[in-house]
Amino acid sequence: MSDAPRVLFWRHGRTAWNVEKRFQGQTDIDLDPVGHAQAERAGRLLATLRPDTVIASDLKRAADTAGYLGRSSGVPVEFDKGLRERFGGSWEGLTAAELAERWPAEHPRMHIPDGEHISEVGDRMVAAVNRGLAKTPPGGLLVIVSHGAALRVGISRMLGVPDERRELLGPLSNCCWSVLQARGETWRLMEHNAASLPEPVVLSDDA
Repeated sequence: MSDAPRVLFWRHGRTAWNVEKRFQGQTDIDLDPVGHAQAERAGRLLATLRPDTVIASDLKRAADTAGYLGRSSGVPVEFDKGLRERFGGSWEGLTAAELAERWPAEHPRMHIPDGEHISEVGDRMVAAVNRGLAKTPPGGLLVIVSHGAALRVGISRMLGVPDERRELLGPLSNCCWSVLQARGETWRLMEHNAASLPEPVVLSDDA
């Protein structure tokens, strides 16, 4: 087995505010019934990967999502506040349409005047991942359960993508995941926005 660790970044299941396109930030919203069903299905699927460590944001939507994997895999879920979603200040609870109307210049750039700076989110996400990796054996699998914006900047940071260019990485849908694997001192993106496990690649005889 390779000693190269893998990190699977898993976004929480759906919430009512996701459906309403409301900015959640660190408001502690529950999963809706669809979100619970998504998390149960994905948790059973991801358990087959035999994760070594599972660490989640302590916000309910991520913690409850992680709980399905913990129960399916038998791996206890740990919590790290560094994996919380970006704090959105006065944007939290507002719909995308309301944000576009009230902050027409700031909203397209996701510049939240009284919110957490994206560089701070990246710093704490990478620090939390590193704490998780320190608990994961060589060649093991660390599962990080977090939130859309926080995951995008965390993954981008690990890939060496500048914060301001994080949009190069497409968004993660509810209860989908991305996988990074270390190669030497760098990280490679192996999967992105996945909802199923990769099928084995079978080469033809003349390949």
